[in-house]
Amino acid sequence: MTDNDFLAERFEAYRGHLRAVAHRMLGSAAEAEDAVQEAWLRLSRSDTREVENLGGWLTTVVGRVCLDMLRSRRTRGEEPLETWRPAPSAEPDPAQDAVLADSVGLALLVVLDTLSPAERLAFVLHDLFGVPFEEVARILGRNTAAARQLASRARRRVRGVEAPEADLLRQREVVDAFLAAARGGDFDGLLAVLDPDVVARTEAGVNSGAARVAAGATGFAHLARIARPVLVDGATGLAVSVDGRPERVLAFAFVADRISVIDIVTDPSRLAELTIEEV
Repeated sequence: MTDNDFLAERFEAYRGHLRAVAHRMLGSAAEAEDAVQEAWLRLSRSDTREVENLGGWLTTVVGRVCLDMLRSRRTRGEEPLETWRPAPSAEPDPAQDAVLADSVGLALLVVLDTLSPAERLAFVLHDLFGVPFEEVARILGRNTAAARQLASRARRRVRGVEAPEADLLRQREVVDAFLAAARGGDFDGLLAVLDPDVVARTEAGVNSGAARVAAGATGFAHLARIARPVLVDGATGLAVSVDGRPERVLAFAFVADRISVIDIVTDPSRLAELTIEEV
């Protein structure tokens, strides 16, 4: 196997994750593929021998490519920021774009489209994929505080979108199935409700891919037995409480009736910021 073949093999292991990042950044499956291909070209031209975390490096590259593409859309148009909308892809993929709309909800997709490129990048990379604010700041060419502010501003807009009750009911069914599979250590049952490119985020780091996330969830069985369904900031979630206080909270996002993001919160300061409602 040549060095280029080995590099290509490593890249393919991250392709699904990179496509998911780019799709949520750009809102277009075709443009997401373009961004991933550009990331490969940059990887093939770079010396990565000193790169310890190739997945993180590639996520950063895709983020920068997507930011350039979003900024280019605005440069080509003459609309002011308040009325800017993403330009349509030259080669649209309606089926894949419909999956994206289903994953976030049409109303939320509209909100994402009203964010500035910097706000959208900060929100998508940090809130959906767990990229540290320090890295988001480097991509944007700003300081960490500014990156946090951008994500916070985007988060406030996004939280203003309420999921339809029917969506919450279906999401509850999916989460109930996830919980039952986790309690029983049912690996195949977990795979059935996880998106292939699912991302699980904790304060310690990010795990991605259905097989890896399912494997991690099977170790959740002892906690799953005492977990209960809740709403976390209005979204479908689970909570594990001790002496009446939540000690672990899981919030979920969905793609086509499968779990695409699991945000696992255990830090007391972060838990205190969450609005947790019994269901």
